[in-house]
Amino acid sequence: MLWLFLSIAIAQDTEGQKVIYKQKTEIDFEGLEIEGQLLKPHGSIITERKQATFNPLIQLRTDFSREMKESVKEIK
Repeated sequence: MLWLFLSIAIAQDTEGQKVIYKQKTEIDFEGLEIEGQLLKPHGSIITERKQATFNPLIQLRTDFSREMKESVKEIK
């Protein structure tokens, strides 16, 4: 029971405090010497893909002679 009251008292003390952060953080690496190895793939393959070609789903027609003949019959 005592622990419950202590935890509530501690939580209430931190409510009024406001945290202020710096607007800018600067890190200076000039005085440091960094050693390491550059890891990269042993081989690289660059292939150029051809543009995909698809079969057209709509067949474009250039000849409407049959429909024109039928429409003339409907007019008569």
